Amino acid sequence: MADDDPHLSMATPDASVGSSASHFYPFATSPDIIRSHEKDAFLTGGLVQQAQSIVRALRGARYAHTHSDAIKHLTELLYFSLTTAIGNRTLGEEYCDLVQLEDDTLRLPAITRRVGYILSSILVPWSLQRLLPALRQRVRNKLERSIAKQQLRAAQQAGLLNFNKSPSSTASKQQKPFFTKLRIQQYILEHLDSITSVSPIYALSIATFYFTGSYYHLSKRIWRLRYVFTKKIEENEQRIGYEVLGVLMVLQIAVQGFLHVRKIGASMNEDQEEASGAGENRSEGGALIPSIQNPLTVPLLPASTARYDLDEDPGAVAWIPDGQQRKCTLCLEAFKDPSVTTCGHVFCWVCVRDWVREKPECPLCRQEVLLSKVLPLRG
Repeated sequence: MADDDPHLSMATPDASVGSSASHFYPFATSPDIIRSHEKDAFLTGGLVQQAQSIVRALRGARYAHTHSDAIKHLTELLYFSLTTAIGNRTLGEEYCDLVQLEDDTLRLPAITRRVGYILSSILVPWSLQRLLPALRQRVRNKLERSIAKQQLRAAQQAGLLNFNKSPSSTASKQQKPFFTKLRIQQYILEHLDSITSVSPIYALSIATFYFTGSYYHLSKRIWRLRYVFTKKIEENEQRIGYEVLGVLMVLQIAVQGFLHVRKIGASMNEDQEEASGAGENRSEGGALIPSIQNPLTVPLLPASTARYDLDEDPGAVAWIPDGQQRKCTLCLEAFKDPSVTTCGHVFCWVCVRDWVREKPECPLCRQEVLLSKVLPLRG
C-alpha cells in the first residue's frame, strides 16, 4: 500500500509514463481530486444527517435545528480526525486512488500538517461564520456614526461659507478631491459584507486550481499538501484537466469587477450632478433652498438601544403571549424590537437582520426572506 511507504519516490511531472522506475506516482489531475472531494462530501453529508437524527431524538427538534451548524462541523471534524489525522486516507481518496504528500519534501504529511489542515479547513471557517456578523455590526455602527458626523460638519461649514462668501467665490471653491474620507467610508459601508467576505479568496484559489491541478482547498495551499495518483496508468491513457473552467472563472471575475467599477463610476457621477444641482438651488442670500437633496435637519445618529424591549417593558407589545413565545429563537432572550418575516416567524430585529444578511432565508423554516420584507411589530 502507498500509505505504508514513508517516502514516495517521485519523477518529474513531465517524465514519460512508461518509465521503468518502481515508484512512479504522477501528480493527480483536477478531475480525480474533485471526484474524491465529492465522494467525501457525500459521505459526510450522510453522517451529518444521522448525527442530526440522533440529536433530534435525544434533545428535540428545536435543539437540533438551533445547533445544526455545530453538529455539521463536529461531524466533519470527527470524520477527518479518524482518517486524515491518524495518517489514513479518506474514503474519497481511497475511491480515487489518491495519496496526500508534502509538496516540498514529497513525503507523507507529518502530524502537524495533517492537524493544521483539518483545523484550518473546518474550525477556522466555522469561527469566522460566528464572529463576522458581530464584527460587521460593530464596524457598521462606527461607520454610520462617522458618516453622520462628517455630513453634519460639512453642512455646517457650507452654511458658514454661504453666509460669509459671495456666490461667485463659493462656486469657484466647490471642486473637491475625487477620493475623500467621506466617500471612502460610504463605499466601505455599502460593500461591507463583500469586503469582509472570504468568497473572493476562495474563488481565486479555485481558479488557480483549475489551471494547475493542485491545492483544491485553500487550507491545502496553506499547508502545501498535494495529491499523487497511485493507480497504474497505461501508455495510451491521457490525463486531462479542467483548464477551461479556470478560463471561465477568470472571465467571470473580470466581468464582475468591470461591472462593479462601472457602477461606482455611475454613482459618483450622480453624486456630482446632485452637488451641482444643489448649488443651483441656492438663494440670493447664499442659503440653501429646502428640498429632498437638502433637508432642513440632519439625520440623527442610529439608536444604540432597542425601542421595544420586552424584558424591560413587558407591556410594550402586550398581545404577544407570556412565556417562551416572548423569546427570540436566535438569541434565546426576550424580544428586542420584535419583527416578523413573510413566513410568520418573529425574531429580534437585530438578530433577524444579521441572519438574513448572511443567509437570505428564515432561520426556522428556511423559506426565502428579503430584509426589506421584514416588518416590525408594535403594540
